[in-house]
Amino acid sequence: MKKYIRYRSGLIGLLLSIPFITIAQEETVEIPREFAPHLSEWLFFGVVFMVILAALFAVYKVMELMIRMRELKIYEKHGLEDYIAEKEANKGPWWQRFSRKMTDVVPVAQEKDILLEHSYDGIRELDNNLPPWWLYGFYVSIAFGIFYIIFFHFSPYAKSSTQEYEIEMAEAAVQVENYLSTQADAIDETNVTFLTDEASLSAGKEIFNVQCIACHLEHGGGNEFSVGPNLTDEYWVHGGSIKDVFTTVKYGVPEKGMIAWNTQLRPVEMHQVSSYILSLQGTNPPGAKAPQGELYVPGSEATVDSVSNTGID
Repeated sequence: MKKYIRYRSGLIGLLLSIPFITIAQEETVEIPREFAPHLSEWLFFGVVFMVILAALFAVYKVMELMIRMRELKIYEKHGLEDYIAEKEANKGPWWQRFSRKMTDVVPVAQEKDILLEHSYDGIRELDNNLPPWWLYGFYVSIAFGIFYIIFFHFSPYAKSSTQEYEIEMAEAAVQVENYLSTQADAIDETNVTFLTDEASLSAGKEIFNVQCIACHLEHGGGNEFSVGPNLTDEYWVHGGSIKDVFTTVKYGVPEKGMIAWNTQLRPVEMHQVSSYILSLQGTNPPGAKAPQGELYVPGSEATVDSVSNTGID
């Protein structure tokens, strides 16, 4: 019994040490996203599966042999009558036979045969066999452990925890990008902010060059013949904050020829072109139109130094 326990403990220790021996290989394998093994790999997995099934079947046959040996032991010790009683006990409905095999309980009348010699304060110990259901579960866990080690440490199709994390982070980044793209169209004159990143200003410039140069010219400063006012100085007819410019672009000034662009541009596009317009301040191109409107002081809604109240901005 002690020898069996030592052997079993050694086997468990060996199985538990295998993942630590092979763990270094987990991070060195390139893992594709999809599980698509070749025919040779399917054959390999099939052979491994058949070996595991054969091992489990062998364990089952060994357990049956152990039951037969116990019956013979009873026959040798107690004679034919007890042997026949044991055989009869192994008959009946399959679920009863299955339950007896899985528990391997020794009848109370026969417990004296498995009493150990030592005693602890009058308490005697029975040398019961390990329950077969527990042993089967143990062997199944061994088979699963072998499959797990092969698949997750040697197979090119399993993903390590680091790779799972990287995949989830990439998917989350896509979701965030999609979310932000929808939020971009939720911008209006109440929450618009001045964009300073190169990508947004570049996009705004493209929109300006297509939609706005007819009235404000390519440099935004206009001239004495252009309809639109100078967008490169500090004077504004309808306010010079980002909210003011966005509002003017969005709703237009129909009485002065400025159309409402909310029917032709998305909110994110109006946001970009409004920010680009503000970025033109201070460029002062040659031949630009004379200042119109009022001087706008950044950071303040108040404007001073009225120059003219005509023109479009």
